[in-house]
Amino acid sequence: MILQLTEKISFEEDGKFRTFLKIPHSSNTSGWGSLLLPIIVIKNGEGPTILFTGGNHGDEYEGPIALRKLANTLKPEDIQGQLIIVPYLNYPAVLAGTRLSPVDGLNMNRAFPGNPQGTMTSLIADYVFRELVLRSDVVLDFHSGGNSMIFEPCVVMHELENQEQMSKTIAAAHQFGAPISLVLRELDSDGMLDTVTENAGKIFLSTELGGGGFVSPRTLRIAENGIKNILRHFSILAPSKETVPETRFMETPDIGGYIMASSEGLFEPLVELGGSVSEGQVIGMIHSLTDIDVSPVEIHSQTDGILITRAGRAHVKNWDTIAVIAADLDISKFEI
Repeated sequence: MILQLTEKISFEEDGKFRTFLKIPHSSNTSGWGSLLLPIIVIKNGEGPTILFTGGNHGDEYEGPIALRKLANTLKPEDIQGQLIIVPYLNYPAVLAGTRLSPVDGLNMNRAFPGNPQGTMTSLIADYVFRELVLRSDVVLDFHSGGNSMIFEPCVVMHELENQEQMSKTIAAAHQFGAPISLVLRELDSDGMLDTVTENAGKIFLSTELGGGGFVSPRTLRIAENGIKNILRHFSILAPSKETVPETRFMETPDIGGYIMASSEGLFEPLVELGGSVSEGQVIGMIHSLTDIDVSPVEIHSQTDGILITRAGRAHVKNWDTIAVIAADLDISKFEI
C-alpha cells in the first residue's frame, strides 16, 4: 500500500502548505477509519531542503513541541529554501505516550527504510524515506530519553566513512549549539532513520534532550535555539549577531560506555548527569525489592569520562541500560 496525502502538494511551489498523511486504521470503533499524520512544508525560492522530525518515539516531547511552534510561526518570506516539518513521526505512539506504536508494537526507529506492504509503522517509514528523506539535503530528528532514560542534553551523530560527509556533520553539530556533541556508538543501528539517511549521503543529526517523560524549559530552549542555528548555518534563515554556545565534543567509548543493570531493584544514582567519573568509581546502587537483608549491588564505572545518561526511573530490571559514560573526543581527525 502506498500512502497518500489528504491534500496533494507540490514540493516545488513557494508558500506554506499543511497537509496530512492518510493512514488507514480499522479499529473496533471505526471500521473504515484513518489516522491523519500532519506534515508542513514551507518554501521560498532556491536553497537547501531540511527535514525536521519529532515524535519518532512517542514518549519524547521536545521535538514535537519545538516543531509545532516552528510550523505555527515561520512564514515563507522568513526563509530561503525549503523546510519539511513532521512533528509527530510515529503518530500512534505520540497519541498514546509510548515509545513503540500501540497499533503494531514496532519501534519506528528500527523500521526504516520501511515497507509498503507492511504494518502501519512500516508504511509511515516507507513514505517518509521515499518522499521526504530522499528529497532533503539535511535531516534533523529530535529525540530525548523517553520514559526510561534521561540525558545530559546533546546533539548526536555517528562516525561516518565518508570524510566529507563527516566533516559537514561535525560543522553542523558545532552550529546546533547543544552543551555536548556526541559521536554515539549505537547498540543496534539496523533500521534507524539515522542509518538510512546517512547511507543516502545526506547530512544527519539527532538529539538526546533530557527525558523521563517530561520537558524542561532548558531542554526545550536548546531544541528551539538549535533549530534556528541550523537554519542559519545552511543559509535558510538570515545570519544573526547572536553567538552560538560552545559545544563539547564527546564519544561513547568502544568498551565500557554502556552500563547495564546486573539485577532487578531500585536504582540509586550517586552521580549527577554531566558529572565526571573515573574507572572503577561507584556511580550507583541497586537495592533489592525481595531480599531485604541483602546489601545493595554497587554499580561501577568502567571508564573515565562524564555521566551522559542515567535510568529515567528508579525501578530497573536486569540488563536495563542504567548509565552511559562519554569521553572527550578530538574532532580534528574528522575535519577537512
